[in-house]
Parts: sequence; C-alpha cells; structure tokens
Amino acid sequence: MDAIDRHILTILQEDASLSIADVAARVGLSQTPCWKRIQRLEASGVLLRRVALLSPEKLGLGLSVYVSIVAGEHSDAWLERFTQSVAEMPQVVEFYRMAGDVDYMLRVVVSDMVAFDEFYKRLISIAPLRNVVSRFAMERIKATTALPIEPPAVGEAPRARRVAEAAAG
Repeated sequence: MDAIDRHILTILQEDASLSIADVAARVGLSQTPCWKRIQRLEASGVLLRRVALLSPEKLGLGLSVYVSIVAGEHSDAWLERFTQSVAEMPQVVEFYRMAGDVDYMLRVVVSDMVAFDEFYKRLISIAPLRNVVSRFAMERIKATTALPIEPPAVGEAPRARRVAEAAAG
C-alpha cells in the first residue's frame, strides 16, 4: 500500500459517498486508475465496506452503555452459546474478547434505562456469568470510525504517483 492508497482510504473514511471522479481529483489520478485502486483495496480486504453513519440521538438511541463481563465458565460449549447469542443482539454494536481482568467488553446502544434493563435481563439469561459491570456514557466527546492512517514517508508520495501514472498510461 502506497501513499496514494492511504490518501484514498483517508478520503473514503471522511466521505464514502464521493464519486470516483471526486476521489481521483483529490489524489491526483484519473478515474480509471483510482477505481482500480479502490477495487484492489476492496478485494484485499483493506476496504471492508462503505456505510452511512447515523445519529443515535435522532433515532431515539441516546444511551450508550459499556458492559464488561467475566465469564461463568470457559468451556467450548459455553463460549459458542455466549458469543453467538450476544453477536445476534442488535443493541450490541461492538463486542470484544479481552485480555486482563474481564473476559468480554460490549458497547450497547439503547433508547433509555428501561430498554437497557430489558437487554440486561436477556444478556444474563444466555449463559452463566460470574460478573457483569455496566458503565453509562454521560457525554460523547469524540466518536469516529476513521482509523489513523499513517502519512507517507518523506519522498514516498512523488515516487508512488509516478509509478501509478506510468502504470495507468
């Protein structure tokens, strides 16, 4: 992945609805080489998908809860039942297996405390849990889906652009 690929990814993270012509103009390529790069980034799995970001508050989903879980057991059957059931819960927008003093961390988005209580009751009925701690977000200070893409090394961008242009023309 070169500087142009990183620039394309940075642009798409900001606004994936841009046309190929707009992305190409911003990175200094013509449309066809830019489109081929985007296709290659998708095929290689770097670019997973392009989505719309929604306002949770405008959808009535203003309560974010971070739930840490210590497993009740560590058998394969428990793990399969627990992970499959939790992954299928639409309120869980992030789900991680952790290292350290907790086994799992969830980010849950719901409308209010009543909805969270319903979620919590369903969660604890899935499988035996040793400990569940919920932390309620009071204010979202920063939230982004954009990954911090490293800038190119000094001198990399001009070389990468010459190579791309030579390959395209």
